[in-house]
Amino acid sequence: MILINLLPHREEKRRLRKQAFFAGMGLSLLVGALLVAIGYAIQQQMIAAQQARNNYLSSAITKLDEEIKDVSALKAEIESLKARQRAVEDLQTDRNMPVYLLNELVAQTPEGIFLTSIRQNGRTVQVTGMAQTNERVSEFLRNTGSRSTWLERPELQEIKVSNVSAKDARNTKRLFEFSMRVTLKQPPEAVAGSASGVSPGKKRPAQAKQQS
Repeated sequence: MILINLLPHREEKRRLRKQAFFAGMGLSLLVGALLVAIGYAIQQQMIAAQQARNNYLSSAITKLDEEIKDVSALKAEIESLKARQRAVEDLQTDRNMPVYLLNELVAQTPEGIFLTSIRQNGRTVQVTGMAQTNERVSEFLRNTGSRSTWLERPELQEIKVSNVSAKDARNTKRLFEFSMRVTLKQPPEAVAGSASGVSPGKKRPAQAKQQS
């Protein structure tokens, strides 16, 4: 006996294939959505970690900038104090400069010379005097140019013969009248002495004795 299947088996297979297709597509979409969610979560975590690092770096940079400002302010204050100290030392030295000048001229003036005029204008000193010989004037120039602690750059401006009358009108003495210019200098030891509260002018007599 022959059996004939009258059920629509082709349509049933087609329906099953559609169900399998949609099931696979749904599963793929689900897996894809899950992967996207996982990737998004990882990305957000990385962004949060990077943001935390950025915040830390910003905080460290801000703190470092404040420290740099403090250091700059401290340096400026130190420089200001140094400038004030130098001003006080210069003022003290300038105040005692006439004493140093007179002591130095006494120490460096050789025998046979007497000074008639000393004029100071800032660091420039104008000196006039009388000498027994030209050699005495040359020695005076050498002393103030090379041996002096406070004087430098001596410049002879004029020298001329002058006949000076003695007490006895019949006798005249032949002298050399000279005029010179010299510059005052401020040696380092003077600055150190002023800073330590010791006046270098007090040491000059001893130095003058050694030089003489």
